[in-house]
Amino acid sequence: MAMAVGGLTEDVEIIKPRNDKREYRRIVLQNNLQVLLISDSETDKCSASMDVRVGAFSDPEGLEGLAHFLEHMLFYASEKYPEEDSYSRYISEHGGSTNAFTSSEHTNYYFDVNPDSFDEALDRFAQFFIKPLMSADATTREIKAVDSENQKNLLSDAWRMNQLQKHLSVKDHPYHKFSTGNWDTLEVRPKERGLDTRQELLRFYNENYSANLMHLVIYTKDVLDKSESLVRSKFQEIRNTDRSSISFTGQPCDSENLQILVKAIPIKQGHKLRFVWPITPGIRHYKEGPCRYLGHLIGHEGEGSLFYILKKLGWATSLSAGESDWTYEFSFFKVVIDLTDAGHEHFEDIVALLFKYIHLLQQSGPCQWIFDELAAICETSFHYQDKIRPIDYVVNVAFNMEFYPTKDWLVGSSLPSKFNPGIIQSALKELSPYNVRIFWESTKFEGLTNLTEPWYGTAYSVERLTGSTIEQWIDRAPNEDLHLPVPNVFIPTDLSLKIVTEKMKLPVLLRKTPYSRLWYKPDTAFSTPKAYLKIDFNCPFSGSSPESEVLTEIFTRLLMDYLNEYAYDAQVAGLYYGVSNTDYGFQVTVVGYNHKLKILLETVIQRIANFEVKPDRFDVIKELVTKEYQNIKFQQPYQQAMYHCSLILQDQTWPWTDELEVLPRLEADNLVKFFPLMLSRTFLECYAAGNLEPNEAESMIQQIEDVFFKGSPPLSQALFASQYMTNRIVKLERGKNYFFSADGLNPSDENSALVHYIQVHQDDFKLNVTLQLFAVIAKQPAFHQLRSVEQLGYITVLMQRNDSGVRGVQFIIQSTVKGPGQINLRVESFLKMFETKLYEMPSDEFKNNVNALIEMKLEKHKNLREESGFYWREISDGTLKFDRRECEVEALKQLTQKELIDFFNEYIKVGATRKKGLSVRVYGNAHSSEHKTDNSQAAESNIVQIEDIYSFRRSRPLYGSFKGGFGQMKL
Repeated sequence: MAMAVGGLTEDVEIIKPRNDKREYRRIVLQNNLQVLLISDSETDKCSASMDVRVGAFSDPEGLEGLAHFLEHMLFYASEKYPEEDSYSRYISEHGGSTNAFTSSEHTNYYFDVNPDSFDEALDRFAQFFIKPLMSADATTREIKAVDSENQKNLLSDAWRMNQLQKHLSVKDHPYHKFSTGNWDTLEVRPKERGLDTRQELLRFYNENYSANLMHLVIYTKDVLDKSESLVRSKFQEIRNTDRSSISFTGQPCDSENLQILVKAIPIKQGHKLRFVWPITPGIRHYKEGPCRYLGHLIGHEGEGSLFYILKKLGWATSLSAGESDWTYEFSFFKVVIDLTDAGHEHFEDIVALLFKYIHLLQQSGPCQWIFDELAAICETSFHYQDKIRPIDYVVNVAFNMEFYPTKDWLVGSSLPSKFNPGIIQSALKELSPYNVRIFWESTKFEGLTNLTEPWYGTAYSVERLTGSTIEQWIDRAPNEDLHLPVPNVFIPTDLSLKIVTEKMKLPVLLRKTPYSRLWYKPDTAFSTPKAYLKIDFNCPFSGSSPESEVLTEIFTRLLMDYLNEYAYDAQVAGLYYGVSNTDYGFQVTVVGYNHKLKILLETVIQRIANFEVKPDRFDVIKELVTKEYQNIKFQQPYQQAMYHCSLILQDQTWPWTDELEVLPRLEADNLVKFFPLMLSRTFLECYAAGNLEPNEAESMIQQIEDVFFKGSPPLSQALFASQYMTNRIVKLERGKNYFFSADGLNPSDENSALVHYIQVHQDDFKLNVTLQLFAVIAKQPAFHQLRSVEQLGYITVLMQRNDSGVRGVQFIIQSTVKGPGQINLRVESFLKMFETKLYEMPSDEFKNNVNALIEMKLEKHKNLREESGFYWREISDGTLKFDRRECEVEALKQLTQKELIDFFNEYIKVGATRKKGLSVRVYGNAHSSEHKTDNSQAAESNIVQIEDIYSFRRSRPLYGSFKGGFGQMKL
């Protein structure tokens, strides 16, 4: 690509979606920094992303994780803004958020913020790349955060298997490296070699962070000229050392790492097969899209596809295919299959069937009509794409700038347009039995492996698996009818927009009968040909016991299982559906292009009405659900703590242990008997939105009612007034501090966790905003103190909590450094420290925070899904305050600083008389010895221990529910 010299503006047309009103401009600064300016007059947030073309592949030998560690360090302080943490604090006080990530060849930094604070936030951000400080003290502290981040990954199968694939590659290729870093690689080993990590950081930064290796995307409300002068003034000082872009040539796999079968032992129950082929990177032929074409076919789930056959045989529960882990120099094509126990026993047949399907593709040759269909789908989805958050948009575009010519910066690889059979054929050739790597994970391999991966400790073994062996398996493979897919009937052709006569700002109750309620909201904001429909079946029998809960779940999965090959085409064409179980029944959601939505919905409803239990599929789904329940014990400790917290607070919920206990005894026959009972009484709560006319929405619901309530005999009857179910939340006692403690479920996990929850009130505009304001103000100081200063652990969050309209705040912390009892003391001492900060807060800082929160509240929904999620929450909680945002903003405008302090003193402060606290403590292996001592100390100090969750729930009063019963509702 020809570079503009000396900071000229090049006029290159950038291809953008048809319905995109934003303006774009590319500029190149004097220092060779390439910038894309985006102007969006409608945005509620401004955002920026800087992509630096250097990543973990550039880590020096023996300093694994240095690039990732540098990414952490740039957040601390700069010469212009020397106060530690002032960047993150500024952004959080002005309604924004910030983050970064490191990949093999890139490091990306990004933030968003309210528009009026963008200039200053950008100035602080620019200093990352001009003069960061990286003090010695902060360096030593932050190594602990990197180490804690690695600790949370140690027992994650995704991280373990990724590293195993790297480990089994050419030793001197950077793909082989460990990229995250830990205490050992960043502290212990460098010290032993007499290296100073901070000096190495500075050297790495000075050598690699050069303006010509950076791409910046700026997303603002301002006109382009204004943004341009802003960027030129703030970023011209970044040094340009004309560092040439580091490229790592050569393949990461040589003959020694191909034709191998690797057996590995995962942490979680289950069996997985991964086929990995090194291939020519798709980026080199992105207009021809060979990988997208092959991924579409090999990953297809319609009739005749590989997955369809494996599923029919009862061997697989999921399959995905496509390119991953790519750079410009090398790439992998992967096929990942989740196996059932039976599938695990048929390993050779599955390998053979995959290669038979690839062989079928080679024989039938690339099909023009399949490519054209795929290209048409891609084109529609590009031109009618939903708006996403600016912060996500800038990250995506900054990445594209590295790889594509300017005109394709927004498109990337998403628009294959040139059908080239030769390129597809040569890509197919690369997927041969002679250069495949097969990774087979299963807990069944316990005791059968002889090697250990050094960074994560994964047990594995390697054997040669020659291409000729695989060819013998192909000859013996089951003779199944594999064939190419048929044309996709779900591709939308009518993309016209309905004329909305009434500009409804909020959902209205369109229709109400003894059987259902329909809420409706036409699209007045997005102008896309899409609709959203949710039908919530309230079935009192479904939540009445652990058995019925599990049977409802198996029913929803079976239903999706039966619909899969039919509805797969709809999903490919941008029309999605889901059926999921809820606390009191199940719900059906359909979202996407409205043109053919009705056809899909009718099929889903028919399948529910005519539901039958197929014993062979029942067994497969039961096995799948059983493994999922068994794997709960491998959740991160902080997730376990949050789970206990929900179990304590939500009345009438069953613990997963009870559900796991009843599972083995459930047979197909139990579901045959249960299903008609579950449907026998139901009420439908419905929400329809988007590009739909009111009469269309009404007739859809009328048809559904006819199916369930009007047959002879009817499948369902209306609920009795006494049967309306509702979620109720336990009311903690004022002035009491409760605690619940448990050992971590996985004995080999060193991490402990604490959820420190403070319950405040039930939905009330004034209290809601006061609580939210406290959370906004305290969030960054909590992170800074507990993570950056004290380094308790990588996961340290303060956030609001809302259980069916009952509000509070919670601290969530996961740590290997301290046990939960100790962390709880740190949280309390933070609150004491924060109290002083709150009393001394200057009034303009208070006003800034109020304004930041107001702007966050007034932020427009980006797309139909987001808007519908917001309104559905009001319906499902029963609060029905559709104008919540406007009312809360009004309440915020009235709020005084004194009221905030009074609120803190009454509800949050340590020892406050009306405070309702609950600390949930999960003890990891490293702290199990503290468990008993903590419990006995707590008993002495006026803290109430919850020993049995269920007797505790029964003994406490509950908050009233907003769902007073649909029949009696005042509307």
